[in-house]
Amino acid sequence: MSHDHSHTVHRDAVPRRALWILLPAALATLAGLLWLWPYDYEPEQQEHNPQYKAEVLRVVQGECPEGQEQAGIEGPCGEVGVRVLTGPEEGEDLVVDLPTGPGSPQVEVGDTVVLMYLEGSMTGQQYYIVDQERSPMMWAALIAFVLAIIAFGRWKGVRSLVSLSITFAIVLLFIVPAILDGSPPMFVAIAGSAAIMLASLFLTHGWNRTTTVAVLGTLAALVITGILAAASTSLAHLTGIMDEDTSQLSLYYDLDMSGLLLAGIIIGALGVIDDITISQSATIDELSKANPGWSTAHLFGSGMRVGRDHITSVVNTLVLAYAGASLPLLVLLAASDAPAGQVLTNELIAAEIIRSVVGTLGLIAAVPITTYLAAVLVKRRDGGRGAPEPAEEPVPARKRPKPQELAWDEDQPYPPGHTR
Repeated sequence: MSHDHSHTVHRDAVPRRALWILLPAALATLAGLLWLWPYDYEPEQQEHNPQYKAEVLRVVQGECPEGQEQAGIEGPCGEVGVRVLTGPEEGEDLVVDLPTGPGSPQVEVGDTVVLMYLEGSMTGQQYYIVDQERSPMMWAALIAFVLAIIAFGRWKGVRSLVSLSITFAIVLLFIVPAILDGSPPMFVAIAGSAAIMLASLFLTHGWNRTTTVAVLGTLAALVITGILAAASTSLAHLTGIMDEDTSQLSLYYDLDMSGLLLAGIIIGALGVIDDITISQSATIDELSKANPGWSTAHLFGSGMRVGRDHITSVVNTLVLAYAGASLPLLVLLAASDAPAGQVLTNELIAAEIIRSVVGTLGLIAAVPITTYLAAVLVKRRDGGRGAPEPAEEPVPARKRPKPQELAWDEDQPYPPGHTR
């Protein structure tokens, strides 16, 4: 039994050849973080109108003013009685206008809403309902999310939650501030994605050969994705300014918007690439344990067959995710009844198409790279011959069944059916 245990640890250990690639990549990632880290960045202090919580006590609908109807603003119109729950006027009852216009919140008695305070308003009213208060629902969803992951994944689920926290920390503390600080978005995305991958994969799946191969495959796929994204956005002449939000961002901050688009493509592809690489690496590892006599070519071929099935489903998932995020835009363009050629060459649609194509090509590249690395490292670790066949235990010889004794009458000299 002790021999079997040591053999398992030996097979799952990280190969030295992989460390010669992994350690420089980790050092390069650390150097990139130190070089691009926004040491002196401080967010600009912008004046914001204060917001407070309030409870809706009553809703009274009425006729809209003539001027509002002429301006094309549809109702309903009326007044809302609220009780302020936070702020300097906490506990006081106020009467505010019923919110109107596209996207305005729908309020009912008992709702908790967000009031915005506007000092010196032209209408004489200082408080306006701007949104619904969603904190309780969001906390409930977050708690359900955490409990479900822990209940299903147990300690591995806990580790995945920790890695998710690290991912958010890197995005919020490094990637976003570094881009706002003026660092090249593409380099920031590559360094941040590499740091996220190294931390999350090893923390979630442990320090072993399978995870190491997945990390190497993900690094290679990320480099390919970055090169393809840079070439595609350059050839398509994408500026990165596609809607009102990106226009405001480019107006208020001196940012490389095309580089920001590249960063989004790389970070978006990372989440699917590491899933592919972990699956392929684990598949090869299990195949080698189940079939220790298989050669590198046999392992690679079997792993590629699994990878083809996986890649077809993941590509569909990736395209649907991008289409779902852009669904309002697709509906708007379809409603405009514009020619198909004009729709496809629109920068908004072109950016989503390139995002999908580049992400798909990165996924396709990740499969053979990871599968080949996993097959080679498995055989190198086993001396190129595969793991030894398990010793077969001798099969005990079957005991010959005793002949069934037939009962007969003692007065007869021979048993039934007996002939001389």
